[in-house]
Amino acid sequence: MVEYYQRFYKKQYRAKVKQLIVDLKRLLTLEVIPCIKDDEIVLNTTFKQNLKDNEWLELNKMYATLFKNKDLLSPTLLKFINKNSDTTKANKFRLIDTFAGCGGLSLGLKRVGFQPVLINEIEAKFLESYYFNHDISIENYYCDDIKNLIDDEDIHKKYFKNIDLVVGGPPCQGFSMANRQRIIDDPRNELYRYFLRTLKLVHPKFFVMENVKGMMNKADEIKENFKAILGSDYTFGITLLNAKDFGIPQNRERVFFIGSRMEIDAQKIIEDILREKKTAKKFKLKDAIANLPALQPKRIKNTKGLENDEIGYKFRKVKMRPNSYSKFVNEGANYEYCFNHTNRYNNDRDIEIFARLPQGANSLHPSIADIMPYKSRNHVFKDKYFKLNENEVSKTITSHMKFDCNMYIHPNQPRGLSPREAARIQSFPDDFLFMSSNNNWYAQIGNAVPVKLAQIIGKHIIKHLS
Repeated sequence: MVEYYQRFYKKQYRAKVKQLIVDLKRLLTLEVIPCIKDDEIVLNTTFKQNLKDNEWLELNKMYATLFKNKDLLSPTLLKFINKNSDTTKANKFRLIDTFAGCGGLSLGLKRVGFQPVLINEIEAKFLESYYFNHDISIENYYCDDIKNLIDDEDIHKKYFKNIDLVVGGPPCQGFSMANRQRIIDDPRNELYRYFLRTLKLVHPKFFVMENVKGMMNKADEIKENFKAILGSDYTFGITLLNAKDFGIPQNRERVFFIGSRMEIDAQKIIEDILREKKTAKKFKLKDAIANLPALQPKRIKNTKGLENDEIGYKFRKVKMRPNSYSKFVNEGANYEYCFNHTNRYNNDRDIEIFARLPQGANSLHPSIADIMPYKSRNHVFKDKYFKLNENEVSKTITSHMKFDCNMYIHPNQPRGLSPREAARIQSFPDDFLFMSSNNNWYAQIGNAVPVKLAQIIGKHIIKHLS
C-alpha cells in the first residue's frame, strides 16, 4: 500500500503511513507473526518522503516482516504488499471502469470474467479500497478528473484499444421533469458529457451507465444523446432495477442504461437480466446481518482509533456461523476475518431513542415523543430516526450514512448499522476491506453498485463475447 500513498496522497503521506503501521501491527499480532527487530531497509528510499527516521525504520520493519514471512501470511496481509499484475495486455475480456469508487461494480464484473485494465476515480480515499482489494498494478489506476483522462493521449494509446466493456455512473443533477433544459446542455451534467466522450473515444463492444431513479424521466432524451454521440453503431436499452428483486435485501432502485454494438440487441440483454427475478432467492435484513458479532453503543466522544470487543474493530478474527446469505455474497467461502465492523459515537439521548423505538418505526412514534428533539418540525424530520425491520428488506443504503446512521438503526441493538452491516446489505463479500477513514467507509459503501447485481448484469453481457 505504501506505493499508493506515495503516488496519490502526497500531502497526507505521513499520516497514511502512520495508520498503515498501526494496521500492520494489529494484523501481525492477530496472526501471531513476530515483527522483525533489525533496522534493515527493505523499501526503496523514495518512500521515505517526509517520514521521521523512527517512522521510516518502523515502516521497514513491518515490510521486512511481510517479505520474510510471505508464505505464512493470510490473504489479507498479502494485500498490503505492492501490486504487480499489469492488466494492460490482459487476455480476458477488457473493462474500463469510470467513476469507479471503491469498486462494487468492478468486483461483480470480475467475478464473471471481465478484467479491469483502466480504473478511473477522482477521490483517492475511495480508490484506496479498490486498490487494496485487487492485485492490479498501480499503473492501471487513473486517480484524476475524467476530463483529464479525455485529454490524455498517452492513456488513449495504452488503454483505449480493444475494450469489451466501459462502465460508469456519472453524477447528473439536471434530470428532473421540472427542468426543461436538455440533459446534455445542462452545465450541472458536465461529467455526463465526458462519459459520452469517453465512449466515443474507446468505442467499446458494450457499455453500462448506472444512475439514480430520476433518470428514467429522461429515458428518451438519454437515448437521443447517446445516438448523437455514438451514431448508429449501437443499440440501446434502459431499465429500472430494484436490488431487492435480485436477492439483495435492500429496496434500492437504480437506472441502468446498456449499449451494444454487437449482434445482440441491448434490449434483449435487459430482458435476460429481468428474467433473473423469477429465480432469485428473496432475502431479508436479518439474513444479511444476524450472524455478525453483536456490538454495544459507543458512548465516548472524540476517541478516534478506539477499538474493543464492545464497540468493534477494523480487523477482527472471529468464526461466524455461515448462513445462506453469507454463502451467497461470499460465493461459498468462509472467511476468518470480520472487517470494518465497528461503531460510531452517539449521545445518550440518541441511544435511548434507538432502544425505545420498535422495529419499522420513525421519529413520529409515541414511544419517543417526550425526548424527540425536533418536535416543532416533525413533518420535516419524520425520518430523522428510523429503526429497520429485520423481517423486511433494508431501506436504501446511501452515502448519507457518513454523517450519521439515525435512519439506519439496528433492529435489535441500540446503535446504527456498522459499515460491515451496510456492506453486507450491499452484497460485498466479507473479505472486502474498506480503507481510508471510518466515515468514508460508509460513503464508499453507499455509492457502490451492489456487487451481486453487477455480477448478474455482467453475466448477461459477457456471454455474448465468449
